[in-house]
Amino acid sequence: MELYITSLNSGSNGNCYYVGNAQEAVLVDAGISCRETERRMARLGLSMSKVKAIFVSHEHSDHIKGIAVLAKKYKLPVYITPDTERYSRCDYSGLQLFSFNAYEPVQIGELSITAFPKFHDAADPHSFIVACHDVKVGVFTDIGTPCDHVISHFQQCHAAILESNYCETMLQNGHYPYHLKRRISGNRGHLSNKQALTLFTGYKPPFMSHLLLGHLSKENNCPKLVAELFTAHAGGTEVVVASRYEETPVYTITNSGNFAAPVSHAAPVAVSLQLSLF
Repeated sequence: MELYITSLNSGSNGNCYYVGNAQEAVLVDAGISCRETERRMARLGLSMSKVKAIFVSHEHSDHIKGIAVLAKKYKLPVYITPDTERYSRCDYSGLQLFSFNAYEPVQIGELSITAFPKFHDAADPHSFIVACHDVKVGVFTDIGTPCDHVISHFQQCHAAILESNYCETMLQNGHYPYHLKRRISGNRGHLSNKQALTLFTGYKPPFMSHLLLGHLSKENNCPKLVAELFTAHAGGTEVVVASRYEETPVYTITNSGNFAAPVSHAAPVAVSLQLSLF
């Protein structure tokens, strides 16, 4: 079984990720316009007819601003938690809205989408694992710190879209006001290059074939720096830096023959940086 993934856009100007098999697909977030989503998918040879649902990670505008038009035009169900819907301040009238719960898989054809909570400065933020039989792809962006939930799910992934938002030195020496620097680097902000690399080198499973690095800051990061940093530690994993201006190629993700370990809710991985969500 295969999954196909692409980042249609990744950054503070909009986030949208496509994961699907040969028959159906889902979008994780829709933070670019309907027209731009259509254009980018068309350039990749992807059909909107295969998209069966949109899953919403949290209510920040760079993750939701394209939802209303896209979902209405293509009659797509939108999976969103009540708190995320409440705080998004968007007009979802006429849309099919469905709630989801952490660790309760949602079945979309042969795709199984499982949400889990994360640290971010939003009402009810979640990350997602999209699975098709024994192939798993994770979408891990907008995360303040790599808690147990992130680590245990990252260890299962044959491919992952991982935030590498800022270079600590660039942020510290940059022009942002102090309160914004604290927000970005805090436990409910974003992952730095160092944090993301520590997660990758410490917990990457041997069967992870692709790592897409996303949500890079325009002011406080450098795509070349990120590519060099992660490629030096990639091993057999293909490293791709997702752009804030264009789509990535479509990558085919398969099971290399190794199986991911199941998640244990009772005994999460212990990490000195982490906090507990519960």
